[in-house]
Amino acid sequence: MIGSDSSVTFSTGGSSTIEQRGKKIEIIDNCLIIAGTGSMGLGQRFCHQVGELQRGNKIPGANAPTEIAKCMAQAAITDFQSTGVKQGQYGALAAFRSRKEIHLCEFGAADFQPELKTADLWYASMGSGQLIADPFLGFIRKVFWRDGMPSLADGVFAAVWTLSHTIDMNAGGVNGPIHIATLTFADAERIKAVTTVLDSDQIEEHLQSVSAAEKHLGRFREMIDGTPDADTPVVPVPPAAEAAISAVNGIAG
Repeated sequence: MIGSDSSVTFSTGGSSTIEQRGKKIEIIDNCLIIAGTGSMGLGQRFCHQVGELQRGNKIPGANAPTEIAKCMAQAAITDFQSTGVKQGQYGALAAFRSRKEIHLCEFGAADFQPELKTADLWYASMGSGQLIADPFLGFIRKVFWRDGMPSLADGVFAAVWTLSHTIDMNAGGVNGPIHIATLTFADAERIKAVTTVLDSDQIEEHLQSVSAAEKHLGRFREMIDGTPDADTPVVPVPPAAEAAISAVNGIAG
């Protein structure tokens, strides 16, 4: 899954002028997800190049994921170089199918070289909120998923929590609403991959789970000293937060 905020900043080249809401996640032929950071124009060109590769059957799912990622990077870099684009202007995350598996690839903002996420290092963040998002992702991984990857549902919950936290803590340039897209298999043979874009009600359910998890953490002092905190109400626990709260209970003993 890939998530994003909705903040798009206008710039004179040296300083930002205004901030507007915009779409940062693109769906290519209902089987690839792309989200980028940096120049929107370069993002449009990258999505166009990937779409051309997909429609030309030049990135078939039978290929190795590294070959697919290299093909996407090469097409984009060649296109960028054709107009003299300097390195460091754009980075992206892409989700795609390869050999009956779903893969997430980070195209580094510094040089656009591809890096596939693995079962050991299964997440990434990019953009102006990265300095906030990376430590928070590392923290919740340590607490909840120390020994493996989360399920897709838990991954969406983690992404919404991270984006919500980053939006709350950033100094500007990261704002809601939150957008989430997922890539899954539509058939038992794992041949056809399809995308799903979560609607606002689905995002709101996860935000409620985030709120419940944060309130549960807020009662941690009670677990230690046994003193009720009148300012922290007991709230119902949405299903998406059950795994998180179970992990917290286990830590609290």
